[in-house]
Amino acid sequence: MSMTHELGSLVLAQGEGWITFDVDSFLNQFWSNTIDGLSYGSIYALVALGYTLVYGVLKLINFAHSEVFIYGAYATWFTFYGLGFRPGTTPELPVFELVGFLLLALIAAMAVSGGTAVVLERVAYRPLRKRGAPRLVFLITAIGASFVLQQILFIWRGGNPENSIRLLRNDEVFQIFGASVTNVTIITILAAILLMIGTDMFVNRTRFGRGIRAVAQDPDTATLMGVNKERVIMTTFLIGGLLAGAAALLYMMKIPQGASYQGGFILGIKAFTAAVLGGIGNLRGALLGGLLLGVVENYGQSLFGGQWRDVVAFVLLVLILMIRPTGILGESLGKARV
Repeated sequence: MSMTHELGSLVLAQGEGWITFDVDSFLNQFWSNTIDGLSYGSIYALVALGYTLVYGVLKLINFAHSEVFIYGAYATWFTFYGLGFRPGTTPELPVFELVGFLLLALIAAMAVSGGTAVVLERVAYRPLRKRGAPRLVFLITAIGASFVLQQILFIWRGGNPENSIRLLRNDEVFQIFGASVTNVTIITILAAILLMIGTDMFVNRTRFGRGIRAVAQDPDTATLMGVNKERVIMTTFLIGGLLAGAAALLYMMKIPQGASYQGGFILGIKAFTAAVLGGIGNLRGALLGGLLLGVVENYGQSLFGGQWRDVVAFVLLVLILMIRPTGILGESLGKARV
């Protein structure tokens, strides 16, 4: 009895150093955590769209998508560097110049990420489809492709992250219940929502989008009806890559650390978690899952300590899937309504 009591006291004493339950911090930072979580969640959601699109069409978990994202981050960094900007200082730029430079970086990031996704599909996955490989082989290939893309960056740029280059100061625009809302937060959330709406409209309201949904629902029948399955698959990878590139620019604006060859790993896992959380194969679910994940992990950070931020995100996933295994929305891409 006394041994149990002593053990419990020891656990509590140790717990004071590595875990907390700080309700006051949670309440005091509720609105700031909510706003900041929505901005992080917007980035997760854009990357999650790539996971959910590819899964909806191929039933493939493309674990190399995190590297597609980080290639876009490097493209953003090199665009800024090529324009003459350097780490350490944030320049004072006229609005039109700033917008122009950010658009150039956006185009570069989307082009590189989109191109990486298409090459990945052509080199790694298409030969497997032609040979009728089982799904397990696709999964192993995706993991292997992820390491290959990482090592290419490591050999080229080394293991140290690039020093952050910022073109836009993170300035407060207004407050909500005392919580600061910055220009970067507004841009991140609005850009993610607009891109999500554009992707949803493309898939649900265009002729090519109907082809994507047809292949997702029944690829053989879609082929008999004249749909070019290979072109649909390639375009699906391209769209996912373009969205990852846009997320990469927002990431470089939001996160103080520069691009790193391993920088996409944790974010990619969280984006995949967001896709599963919302209902993988569902576009709107990816957005909902990303925003929810970003907010909840910020809440968990305040309650339990910063070192538990990632743990809270994955515990949330497990709890949701125990209650609703298909995710929050859980409607497949192939069954999405027009």
